[in-house]
Amino acid sequence: MTVAQRDEWRRPGPTSEQRRIDLWLGLGVTLLALVSLTLARSTGAFLLGPPPSGQEQLFWTVAVTLPLIWRRRWPAATLLIVSVAFIAAQARSAPETQFSAWALFCALYTVGAWGQDHQLARRLRIGVIATMFAWLGIYYAVTIDHIPPDAFADAVGPVPPVLAAMVTGVLVNVLVFGFAYFFGETAWVAARREHELRAQAEDLRRSQEESRERAVLGERVRIARELHDVVAHHVSVMGVQASACRRVFDRDPGKARTALTAIEQSARTAVDELRRMLGVLRTSAGADVEPPAAGGVERIGELVERARAAGLTATLGVYGDQVVLPESVSQAAYRVTQEAVTNTLKHAGADLLDVRVRYLAREVEVDVTDDGRVGGRANAVVGLGLIGMRERVTAHDGDLEAGPRAGGGWRVRARFPLAASADPPVGAQRESSDGHPLAAGAERSA
Repeated sequence: MTVAQRDEWRRPGPTSEQRRIDLWLGLGVTLLALVSLTLARSTGAFLLGPPPSGQEQLFWTVAVTLPLIWRRRWPAATLLIVSVAFIAAQARSAPETQFSAWALFCALYTVGAWGQDHQLARRLRIGVIATMFAWLGIYYAVTIDHIPPDAFADAVGPVPPVLAAMVTGVLVNVLVFGFAYFFGETAWVAARREHELRAQAEDLRRSQEESRERAVLGERVRIARELHDVVAHHVSVMGVQASACRRVFDRDPGKARTALTAIEQSARTAVDELRRMLGVLRTSAGADVEPPAAGGVERIGELVERARAAGLTATLGVYGDQVVLPESVSQAAYRVTQEAVTNTLKHAGADLLDVRVRYLAREVEVDVTDDGRVGGRANAVVGLGLIGMRERVTAHDGDLEAGPRAGGGWRVRARFPLAASADPPVGAQRESSDGHPLAAGAERSA
């Protein structure tokens, strides 16, 4: 909360319970003030001079104390009424002064603590305090000539008795009004800080709720992406193998048997990966369990083998000096390659598939190309597969290219940057922008 917001903050009004407390407080103070008036009249202690009639004494006593029943509902009006009644009662020499003074103290405190407009409350309190000291000066000026000669007959101090009495009165009033102002200001600041803490707690609660929602959404996206990668790839391979098996089942039982074996293997692999994911999901939230890795660049050769088993002429090339990749980067590269191979099997009608893994100076690149039809890629471009690939690459600050090649077919190329502080591997192969090697590198075919 800024300084301007703090000054503009308005304390909420009293609750119904607080208003009931003020009612009983005001009535109690008024009753005690009436008792004090009775005792003062009984002892004849008329400190302000000859008192007015009994009815007028009763009126001024009630006028000063009874407004406290509205002190938190209308604090400014209560202070003005109490102040005016207090000065009028003293001007009329009303004998009750004890509880009247405390009623003024309470009204002054309440304006500071509960005033809706804090700036107005500050000015009002300063004005009332200044008025009270002005009245004290007027009272001293009027009564000093009426002090009896023997009033200070027993005085023995070094200070003149009249001056000592005046200084004592000023000091007492300074303490009373100073404490009323200070405690009122402190109560208002405490209420404002409580409001700030509640607002911060509410902001924190909303932030935590939003964080939980983002976490749940992120987990759902991650699960959906993993399921898509696992199921789509293996089911696509099984579909292609089943189609091939159907075509050659009668004339070439050997090829049909090979296709059925590939279908069986793909089904088992899919089930294993689904079990892995379900095992992670079933793990209790408090368990510190890391999900087993789904695969990395070392398993890209398996993807090429499955594509070859599905009837494609598939090759794998690894360029540059291999380095140990971070697990997340390795898995992301594998998943991007898996999705690209899946799209080739499902949508391309291709005959050739070429997968290349390049270890460059500051990044690792996977490049998947085929000679399939471009028109059959519409569903792949707008589907979840491309979205999943972009999410994986973007999560590692990489770049993804997916689209038709100039010479026909389709290309998916993903680049994943490596740590900038890592030294480039010795002998790492560099390539030109068209993907052809500029220096001899290690290449192997799966």
